[in-house]
Amino acid sequence: MSTPPVIAAIVPCYNEEVAVGKVVADLRAAVPEMTIYVYDNNSSDRTAEVAAAAGAIVRREERKGKGNVVRRAFADIEADIYVMIDGDDTYDAAALPEMIRTLREGPYDHVLGVRTQPEGVQSAYRSGHELGNKGFNWLVGGIFGDDVSDMLSGYRVMSRRFVKSFPAASREFEIETELTVHVMSLRVPQAEVPVGFKDRPEGSESKLRTYHDGFRILNLVAQLIRHERPLFFYGILGSLLLLIALIIGVPVVVEFFQTGLVPRFPTAILAVALGVMGALAWAVGLVLDGVLKARRESSRLNYLLHRPPA
Repeated sequence: MSTPPVIAAIVPCYNEEVAVGKVVADLRAAVPEMTIYVYDNNSSDRTAEVAAAAGAIVRREERKGKGNVVRRAFADIEADIYVMIDGDDTYDAAALPEMIRTLREGPYDHVLGVRTQPEGVQSAYRSGHELGNKGFNWLVGGIFGDDVSDMLSGYRVMSRRFVKSFPAASREFEIETELTVHVMSLRVPQAEVPVGFKDRPEGSESKLRTYHDGFRILNLVAQLIRHERPLFFYGILGSLLLLIALIIGVPVVVEFFQTGLVPRFPTAILAVALGVMGALAWAVGLVLDGVLKARRESSRLNYLLHRPPA
């Protein structure tokens, strides 16, 4: 008889005393055998006390930011299956058994909870968050060549080999974007499961700042493109520089052949400089593309060190 998998839930929390008790209770009801870890991220209220009273194992991460919590939890917790869910009681914990079943039967390494709402129910999204999420889904999916329906969802089920191969470099709410790109770049098997999504309970406030966090995520996407698609990134940059060099340099060359003179000497120097920079950008892209392949091979080998979900 096979040994049942060890399942661990990671619940990042900051000032969620209103919601965290219900989140822990709902998770316990959904998957009774699961160990629930609540990470108190420097809360100033009774979040830790409420979580402990509800039966969770409470740990503290002093560095502010959800990314720091996930980084710490992924390093410290040993399990076969990892669940990540926000502590604000907006996700339907009852969907968790289906997500875990999907992961094990696939077998998949990453199951994303895609937020859905019944028809006629007012959206729990802020309008800016919903629009931004759709835009990031389109942008990241297009660049990395894989479809994703809800890349900013904080509800995920992951295998051990996925978690232990994930570098977790982000500090704050960009962690979901980094997780999504890791799925795409490592090309691990994944699936999506619709999950219920609702408003926060009364007295609980969102920590997201639409524009501030949106720009942070956009900046992370740009950095991930540079790191995960260097030939694409530097190729576009190099091509733009070469195009500008041609546009401003061709008239100078034509005039030289017609008159034997270079009256616009500064323009000629600028065109040459831009051309050299464009060629260098392409060279950097090619070198980093080779480095990327070596890094992905290393990540893949690290991923293969761990057994698949069973």
